[in-house]
Amino acid sequence: MEHESPLELFNSAEANALRAEIIRTGRKLWERQYVDGNGGNISVRLGAEFVLCTPTMLSKADLVAADICLSDLNGKIHAGDRTLTSELLLHLEIYKANRKARAVVHCHPPYATAFAMAGVIPPNGLIPEYEVFIGPAAVAPYETPGTQAFAETVLPWVHEHNTILLKNHGVVCWADTVTHAEWLAEIMDTYCKTYLIAKQIGEPLGVIPEDKIDDILRRKQWMGLPDARMGRIGGDPRGGDAKNAAEIVELVKRETGRLKGR
Repeated sequence: MEHESPLELFNSAEANALRAEIIRTGRKLWERQYVDGNGGNISVRLGAEFVLCTPTMLSKADLVAADICLSDLNGKIHAGDRTLTSELLLHLEIYKANRKARAVVHCHPPYATAFAMAGVIPPNGLIPEYEVFIGPAAVAPYETPGTQAFAETVLPWVHEHNTILLKNHGVVCWADTVTHAEWLAEIMDTYCKTYLIAKQIGEPLGVIPEDKIDDILRRKQWMGLPDARMGRIGGDPRGGDAKNAAEIVELVKRETGRLKGR
């Protein structure tokens, strides 16, 4: 694959499968009201030097295969008839900084975006699923969307956090697949929503004991997920290589389903 031309890559079976995944994810984001108008963007690595990405000025509910563009890591379009989104710069900075990022989803889920508007990181230690898949979030400072300065705001956090709140803007998530990056957005928004509901009850919230958080961190270490707290168990905050991809996929599906049902 590394020796194929951009056009050959763009027309490959792998690219066709990734385009279909982007389209499914775009529809899912719209149905969950994580994007409106032409908001949000999705990308995924294709080979070592290219990414497939959604274009500008198009609802994520209306994506079709012909809408997806091929860009290199410098933002130059190599295939596709539509105009690249300027927010692709954000995705490219994540890919260039973190080789483990294979897909990026940027969207505006309402509860998570409310925390981003306030510049507040949701508290940790309340729901194990959130601790496993996200853990401590981060808030990147505000910059004008679509600019290089905006794209670079996430760089201090992109290794130890797979989910970053964008001040006064939204959320960006990276993962090994487009589907998994979208799951992180779901988990983040549902956690923020659940926390706000729980606070309205007026009773003190129960907190997961620290030794149990360490158990969770060991699970994350096994899964290869990043977490800024990993050093306390002797692990790498940037995450490592997953031990069993099939088991991890099943675990993520199960835990995400549980979180949605709350």
